[in-house]
Amino acid sequence: MTTPSIKELSNKIEQESTFVDALRNELGKAIIGQEYMVDRLILSLLSNGHVLLEGVPGLAKTLAIKTLAAAIQAQFSRIQFTPDLFPADVLGTMIYNQQKHEFTVKQGPIFANFILADEINRASAKVQSALLQAMQEREVTIGDHTYKLEEPFLVLATQNPLEQEGTYPLPEAQVDRFMLKLVISYPAKEEERMIIRRNITEDGVKVAAVISPADILKARHLVREVYMDEKIEQYIIDIVFATRYPADYKLAKLKNLLHYGSSPRGSINLALAAKSLAFMEHRAFVIPDDIRSVCSDVLRHRIGVTYEAEAENVTTDNIISEIIRTIEVP
Repeated sequence: MTTPSIKELSNKIEQESTFVDALRNELGKAIIGQEYMVDRLILSLLSNGHVLLEGVPGLAKTLAIKTLAAAIQAQFSRIQFTPDLFPADVLGTMIYNQQKHEFTVKQGPIFANFILADEINRASAKVQSALLQAMQEREVTIGDHTYKLEEPFLVLATQNPLEQEGTYPLPEAQVDRFMLKLVISYPAKEEERMIIRRNITEDGVKVAAVISPADILKARHLVREVYMDEKIEQYIIDIVFATRYPADYKLAKLKNLLHYGSSPRGSINLALAAKSLAFMEHRAFVIPDDIRSVCSDVLRHRIGVTYEAEAENVTTDNIISEIIRTIEVP
């Protein structure tokens, strides 16, 4: 891009991205701390991607996505995944109308803008596939008819890292369809003090709508216009290829620790997430720090470690950190 066109795009993005700060402030009224989770939810919304969230109960996961839905005047739906859940309980089904002597469609809870799939790994693979098909295709087939899901459409799926009894782990091919995997930790002491005070003295915080779904769709188009230099593209490719062929990047020590590397979706989502992050920072171009900031969230669920790595307590985050430290920054 030429200098005048970048300057023009910068002015446009600076004006059009002001809602991000307003959205952060509005979510901050209801959610104490957890800035990382809030920012990544906004980022995934701008990138049109879904989020897999891992954390113990009680860390404001439900509150976060419910508050985000209220702040953009969108419809929220919560699905509690259990072993006895059926695909029809998520997607909907055909019901026979005795008065009209015909079948009518009863739409399921998937027909909303924001879906909280609570403890997704507690349902069978058939139910998980039904949800993830809707996530990938943005449409649902019930009977002979196919229904488009209304945009924006964001799924936040949660997993409890502590309790694995009675769960059905998500296959790698399904996990790969989530743009981000976030690992949420406990709040700090002062944050927890504020959480206690708010919950014992207030009935609840009312969240005002600061933007409409139509404005989010407009912002998504602008996000894709954010400039990414060829050197940044090469940086993304080097990082992703280092997860597949570590020895080619002076990372031979990782060869016996990596079972498989990231798919091309990792490269695509890394680029999209970096563009969204630049937009959230009111910038018209991507810098290497954008890539480094989102790298773990985009790739941690897209690479597999060997038994040797597990025996040595080496996690995917450790491997990604080593790759980022080694790959030359443009």
